[in-house]
Amino acid sequence: MSGFRLMAVHAHPDDESSKGAATTARYSAEGNDVMVVSLTGGERGDILNPAMDVPGVRDRISEVRQAEMAEAARILGVQHRWLGFVDSGLPEGDPLPPLPEGCFALVPLEESTRALVKVIREFRPHVITTYDENGGYPHPDHIRCHEVSMAAYEAAADPEYFPQDGAAWEIKKVYYGHGFIRKRLELFRDEYERRGEPFPMAEWLERWKTERGDSMVRVTTQVTCGDYFPQRDDALRAHATQIDPNGSFFAVPLDIQQKIWPTEEYELAKTRVTTSLPETDLFAGLDEGVAQ
Repeated sequence: MSGFRLMAVHAHPDDESSKGAATTARYSAEGNDVMVVSLTGGERGDILNPAMDVPGVRDRISEVRQAEMAEAARILGVQHRWLGFVDSGLPEGDPLPPLPEGCFALVPLEESTRALVKVIREFRPHVITTYDENGGYPHPDHIRCHEVSMAAYEAAADPEYFPQDGAAWEIKKVYYGHGFIRKRLELFRDEYERRGEPFPMAEWLERWKTERGDSMVRVTTQVTCGDYFPQRDDALRAHATQIDPNGSFFAVPLDIQQKIWPTEEYELAKTRVTTSLPETDLFAGLDEGVAQ
């Protein structure tokens, strides 16, 4: 299906490449308009690639991360918008320290919702993807991303909500992306055992907290996009300050991933159209009449 518009709402630059990137690359390649919205600039993200932890990077991290995001968007074939809020950072310690003054997680919800609504009314997406109520993991910006996305879903369709910010627009469907799936790792492990080779993510799997559960139970929609895993990985590597090319993202070879688990997973959270579950397409239930 082509001619639809998809918006992927993310907290930081690099999130769009580690969460649902192959999906966005696929839909763009198939002729749909795809936009990534980064709510913050990722200014407080740690430098996770040792090769990039060098003089001249940290003191110009905002500029570096903007350039990384531009390259990732080019690789994925998507449009990109910054919403302009400041990264809250990931607080650590017991007790947790207060969040920095003026950061995204502390901005009044009305302010950040209005900013996203303006972009929604300009781009007019038929579908948006975002994070669930837990943020995927408990980063304050990821949780706020969920809150802002869901508020904007309602507000964008309300003609009385800041009419000066554009004509009301109804998003047809909202999805939560689910990337951390235990069953996926277990199947990779089984494939390594079949081959008689050590599983490179064995320690990671062993550390998986059982009380965390498996988000697969919430999945309603699996998008086949294995052909776009190379673009996903190239986009990830474009975020050189955040992604270690020798890290766990690249531990399992692409041929194994494409054979064992060639999909990305989503949960249908809101819909204004009729669809049947399970789905294999984020645009399921839409017809060409809404592609305008």
